[in-house]
Parts: sequence; structure tokens; C-alpha cells
Amino acid sequence: MQSVAERLANLPKSEREEAISQLSDAEAEALLFDWRGFLARSDQVAPEGDWDIWLALAGRGWGKTETGAQWVKELQAQGVMNFALVAETQKDLDEVMVARLLAIYPDAERPHVKYKPTRVIWPNGATALGYNGTQPNQLRGPEFEAAWVDELAKYKYARETWDMLQFCMRRGTHPRQLITTTPRPIELVKAIVAGEEGKVHITRGSTMDNVANLASRFLKRVQDRYAGTRLGRQELNAEILGDLPGALWRQSIIDTYRLRDAPKMKRTLVSVDPAVTAGEEADEHGIIVAGMCEEKHGHVLHDGSLRGSPTEWAQEAIALAKRHDAEGVVVEVNQGGDMVAHVLRTIAPNLNVIEVRASKGKHVRAEPIASLYEQGRVHHIGNYPELEGQMTQMTTEGFQGGGSPDRLDALVWAMSELFPDMIEPIRQNTVRRPPRVAGGWMGR
Repeated sequence: MQSVAERLANLPKSEREEAISQLSDAEAEALLFDWRGFLARSDQVAPEGDWDIWLALAGRGWGKTETGAQWVKELQAQGVMNFALVAETQKDLDEVMVARLLAIYPDAERPHVKYKPTRVIWPNGATALGYNGTQPNQLRGPEFEAAWVDELAKYKYARETWDMLQFCMRRGTHPRQLITTTPRPIELVKAIVAGEEGKVHITRGSTMDNVANLASRFLKRVQDRYAGTRLGRQELNAEILGDLPGALWRQSIIDTYRLRDAPKMKRTLVSVDPAVTAGEEADEHGIIVAGMCEEKHGHVLHDGSLRGSPTEWAQEAIALAKRHDAEGVVVEVNQGGDMVAHVLRTIAPNLNVIEVRASKGKHVRAEPIASLYEQGRVHHIGNYPELEGQMTQMTTEGFQGGGSPDRLDALVWAMSELFPDMIEPIRQNTVRRPPRVAGGWMGR
């Protein structure tokens, strides 16, 4: 499946230089923008046949973004006039999808872009409108001939965004959609693969298919760290994984009780599980916002987990507490001790900090919370792929993923505070320090 460019690069130096020397400057420059004839591997070219959805289900670095941008470029050249570009977030739309689309044109042919809202306009009047997976209702009203949907499996509101888009695919004689995504075992991805959302052509690919265009250090790092692991099978080999034996959470249960909108919360908490170290290679700081409604059901409202310094995670936790009108911040202090609460109070002296410390294993603390999910008493408001990935890798034998499940730990601490009657096994193995309240905001 190598491209012509890859085969040329693999020739001995003398043969490669001889081939290039036969090209004029104009011909050589043209090759830089020749997708089908020079740059693309065969699996990156739009398939022939009668399909409504082309699903490029591939690992990190396979070339999904390039494939999507080049597909849009080809269709526009063929006369398609109305496109939708749909990304996970507005930042991804502008900095990944639109940026790549502009980069594949020579200067003289490059379309013009307007932002807020994002709109790509070609010289012949063709237009691509930009949307994101956090605001599905933006897709009410417009109509399109073609849509490129990037990283659909990561959207917070994947099903809702997808459904709204389908009502828009009504221009032309055969509206078509390209989905470029790394897989996750969510209901929507399974439905598309099964052909339940339209006639689908599936292209599968792994990170190693694009080895010629990836940094050798990147390849070595991800291979050494993730090859053969569950995360590696998903992110590198693009496998849609099933449930692990002994898993405390099943994706199907999370999907069953997922909600689009949150009811009014009676109580809301921000929960933090700080990492021991900071930096790019460090574990994440788990930061989860959760609440309980009048019917005493728990709701995951936001995942703000990040990598960074203690000040950065503390600022994020405090900002989320203000935004969600939380009554306090729950912090796990096993590693950082008094320093964890001190970091928070240095920034917000009046913050209501609830300190908890565990003496038993993570899976023991997680089991009663998993039971609440089985009972349908906890709902995720939207999708949280990274959090749910950690949840479905927690088993009765412990965590089967790589690194530390900091997002999951933060979730468990939040639900433990919201459901005190359900977590007696946790409290028996937990030292809980009462919060110090100094008045002011969140001093109730």
C-alpha cells in the first residue's frame, strides 16, 4: 500500500536523485500537491462503489486528517458546493481540520477562511461550514452534499451530533460522509460498523501503515510503551475492544444510562486525584465534576483532568467549582498529604476542601460505585472517552491499563461523597478529614 512518494524515498540515493533530476521545477512542485498519483497510499483514496459512509477507522498517525482534507479537496474539484466539517471541539476544528485543509493547496488556489463562525470559501463559491461535537444544535437548519467528521468516537455528544448531521445530509443526488476516527467501543461506532447508520465502507489501518512519515523516536516510544497493551490495540491498531473479563464497568451499561442533559443538581462536587509528578510523561491529575439530583441519582458533569503543575490542577479545580457552583472540592491526599489542600487554599483561602485518604486497593474502592452504575443510578452527561476507558479497564484483579487511573480515582471519590450510604466498605478503609470552612464562597 506504499505511496509513490514512499517508494521513491526508498530507492537508493543515486536512483532517487536520477528520477528527480528528470523533472522540471514545475513538475516537481506539482508532485507536492498530487494526492492520488504521488502522495496517497491506496487505502487513503476514496473507495469506489455505492456507499453513504466511508469510515476510516485507524490508529494514531495513520494519516486520517490528511485523508479527510484531501477527500474534501477532491470533491470540491469535482463540483461539490456544500460541505460540513465537524470536529470534537472548536479548537480541533480550527487548528486541525481547517489548518490541514488549507495546507494541501498551492498558494494561488487556497480557499479563504472566516472564523466565528468557521467558514471555508473556495474561489468558485463552494463553502464548508464548521461545527463541533459539544454543540449539536448548531446543526439545525443547514444542508450539505458532503461531510467530513473527524474523531467522532471522542465527541462529548457523539450520538446527538451525528443524528443532527444526518438531517442536514439532503443536498445533491448522493450525499456522502467521511468519518476519520480512532475507535472506541461506544454504541454509535458499533452501529456505524454494523451498517445500521447507512451503507458503509470501512477502511481499517494501524499506526505502522504510515511509518515512512512518522518520526522514528515517536514510533519507538509508542511501540515500547504500548505495543501489546489494551490501549495500544485501540490507539495504534484501531481495534474496537470488547469488555475485559472481570471488568467492574461495561461500556454497554455506561451507554444505557447516558443522558444528553443534566437535571437540576441538589449537590455538586469537584473531585481531584493529583498525580505524584508533573510533566509530559507524568500521570494525569484526575479532576471530575459530579452531582446528585433530587431523585438521588449521580451525574458525571465534566472531566477536567490534565497534566501540569500543582498550581495548574488547583486552578482548574477551583475554576470548575465556581462554574458549577460546587459545595466543595474533594481531594485524595495519599501522596501529597497536607500539601495538596495547601495548594488549593493558597489560591482560594475560603475553599471548602474535603480531604480523603485510602488504605485499600483501587478496585476495592471502585466496586460499590460500579454497583451504582449497574443499578442505573449514575449517568454520564455526554461522553467521556478517556474516563470511560479507565473505567472499563478496572477489574476485580485491579487496573489493567497503563499508568494510573487518575480520572477513575477522582470519579470514585466524588461518588463516594455523594452516596455515603452506599460506600460503607470504602469508609471503613478511609481516613476522612472534615473540611475546614473559612466563610465566603463555598463556605456553606
